[in-house]
Order: sequence, then structure tokens, then C-alpha cells
Amino acid sequence: MKRITMSLLCASLLSLGACSSNDSSTTTTDAPTNSEEAGGNAGDNYMNAATNGDSSTTSLPADATAAGSAAATGTAPADMNANSSGATAPHATDPEFMMSAAHSDQNEIQLSKLVLAKGATGMTKQHAEMMIKDHTKSTADLKALAQKKNVALPADMDDEHKAIAKQMETLSGAALDKKFMDQMVMDHQKTLNTLKAHQSMTKDADLQGFIGKVTPVVQGHLDMSKKHASM
Repeated sequence: MKRITMSLLCASLLSLGACSSNDSSTTTTDAPTNSEEAGGNAGDNYMNAATNGDSSTTSLPADATAAGSAAATGTAPADMNANSSGATAPHATDPEFMMSAAHSDQNEIQLSKLVLAKGATGMTKQHAEMMIKDHTKSTADLKALAQKKNVALPADMDDEHKAIAKQMETLSGAALDKKFMDQMVMDHQKTLNTLKAHQSMTKDADLQGFIGKVTPVVQGHLDMSKKHASM
């Protein structure tokens, strides 16, 4: 009898222990961990900020904002914009520069002769006559230097200006005047850029002297061309 009673008592104790273990397991499963609480709070904070218009949580980095603004306005960062009035790269050699300078003189001389032949008057006529006079002088100086350096110079316009001359042949009056003046601005700016670039590169004293002599003349032509083109 005592054995039966002890067996029943042990069975009861084991049953109570199992129930207690199940309750503890259930409680542990239901309790949130610290990381879950943190994640939930972070999510709630972000949503609250978005709802309340808090830009500190949702704002983009400054560089991303700038890039978006540039794309929206169609502008590029300042350092990506080329400086059109800056000096161009110097020619690789002195003879190459001299041949380019000879072409430049002929471009201005031949285009000026063209507008005079088509009956240019007034300011355009005076401008063309000055171009012929000054560029003929610089051509003579360049030829003397080329002979000394044994460099053969071209005696005609370059291909680009031959095509421009054909276009100008079809124009007359105010349209011809405008085309001529606009071309003078572009040509003299390019020539001035080239002179400055090569002056910083060449070691030839004679060529340095030539560049120093003609640069102020070209600058004067550019200034006058801009003034006349704006009238």
C-alpha cells in the first residue's frame, strides 16, 4: 500500500514539473527581445518622421542633391565647363606653328578681299582693308623667318576657310557683313589663343620675337571685330 502511494506521489510531482516547464517556455517565446524592440522603435521613428515632415531623417546627401539639381536644370558643375577663351594647346613643333600662322594670315586676307569684291561699304569696307594691310605685313615677317628656318609656308586659306568663302559667296548686303564680322571674331580669338599657347612652349628666340610683335596687333583686331560685330 505504501509503495502504491509513493508511486502516485512521484507521478504527481513529475506532472507538475512538466506543466511548469511548458509555462516558462511559452512566456519566453512571447517576450520580445531587446533587438526586436530597437528595430520596432527605429521603424516607428522613421515612419513618424516621414508622416510629420521631419526632413532630418529622410534627406539625401548633399552631393546627391546637387547632382539631382544639375540634372533638373541641365547645368554641369563649373569645373566641367570648358573655357572657350583660354589658350589652346601649343603646336607640337615650331614649323607646324609657322604653317598654321601662315594659313591664319591668308584666311583673313582672302575673306577680306572677297567682301570687298562683293561691294562692301562703310565699316565693313574699312575693316576688310585693315585686315588685308596688317595681315600682309605679318605674312612678310613670317616669310622672312620661315626662310631663315628653312620652312615652306602655305600660300592659301585652309580647307575650312575655303568652305566658308564658298558660303559667303552666296551672301550679300547685311547678311554678308554679319557673316564676315562674326568670322573675324572667331578667327582672331583662335589666332590669339594659338599665339599665347605657343609662346609659352617655344624656345626659339626669333619665333618668340615674332609672336611678341604680332600678338598686340591680333588683340587689337579681335577687340575691333567684337565691337563691329555688335553694331
